[in-house]
Parts: sequence; C-alpha cells; structure tokens
Amino acid sequence: MPQALANLRPDQRRLLRQFAQFAAIGVFGFVCDTAIVTLTAPALGPYVAGLVSYAIVVTINWALNRAWTYRDHAHDAPHRQWARFFVANSLGFVLNRGTYSALVATVPACRAHLVLPVAAGAIAGMFMNFTLTRRVVFR
Repeated sequence: MPQALANLRPDQRRLLRQFAQFAAIGVFGFVCDTAIVTLTAPALGPYVAGLVSYAIVVTINWALNRAWTYRDHAHDAPHRQWARFFVANSLGFVLNRGTYSALVATVPACRAHLVLPVAAGAIAGMFMNFTLTRRVVFR
C-alpha cells in the first residue's frame, strides 16, 4: 500500500474506495450515455435523446452502485432505493443536463460531437451525485 494511503484512517480509505468505485461506474455510465445519445439523437433530437439517455443511465448506475460500491448498504427495498437515487441525483441532473444543453445550444463543436457535452455534463454533476448518493441513498 502506498505510504499516502497507509496514513489514512479507515473511514478515509473507505470514502476513497467508494469514490473510486462510484467514478468507475460513472465512466461506464458515460460510455452508455454517449452511445444512447449518439444512437437516438438523429431520431429524437439532441435534447430529448439526452433526457431519455439520462433516465436509462441513472438506472444502470443505481443498480451497479447498489451491487458494488454500496453493497453493504443495500438493505432497503430496491424500488424505494431507486426512487431516492433518482430524486437525490436530480440535483446532479440539473448540473449534468444543464451543462449538456447549454453546450449543445451555444457551441457548434458540441452540437456536432455530442460526446463533448455528455462528458462535460457528467463531470459537472459527479461530485454532487456522489455526495447525495452517499448521504441520502446508501446511508
């Protein structure tokens, strides 16, 4: 174990592990989000495609976080926990899709390459989503 990690308290190591797992799931969610937006935008337009994709990806991310990151806190009924995850992540949604929509509307390169605003939105909402997921959903 690197010296910097060895100096952390157990609760700090747990927090770091949770964040790393949450971020890894977020990267997978980003790939799914980008694929769904790219495939559906020609038929639905970039804004509706972004909304549809977000609803699908938030469900995928909840399931993966429940099974891996917070498996020790997955004692709640799944439907209730999913609902809390969806509501808690709605603040991150505002940051995520707000950034996405603003970039699509104002930056031609982002309109042409939807992966750019999807990535920017994911980063914008990540820390809010992690904090609320940890404190509200998997407490």
